[in-house]
Amino acid sequence: MRVLMEEDEVRLADTVRRGLTDAGFVVELVHNGEDAVWAAPETTDDVIVLGIMLPKLNGYKVLEQLRETRRLGPRPDAHRQGR
Repeated sequence: MRVLMEEDEVRLADTVRRGLTDAGFVVELVHNGEDAVWAAPETTDDVIVLGIMLPKLNGYKVLEQLRETRRLGPRPDAHRQGR
């Protein structure tokens, strides 16, 4: 499984990446919101992990941009909420 992870704290990012890699995941790491928006359509990630307080674009804005550009599907529970 492929994971795109955004984390601006380098030590934390390395620790989480190492743990995910040891568990068998393939991890692409970016360090700010703009890079996350740019990297998302370029990869075939199964999961995107975003921080909330990110440099340049916060995690909510990244998610909003990915949904607006159809680079990310609707929320998994959207069908239950009439979205």
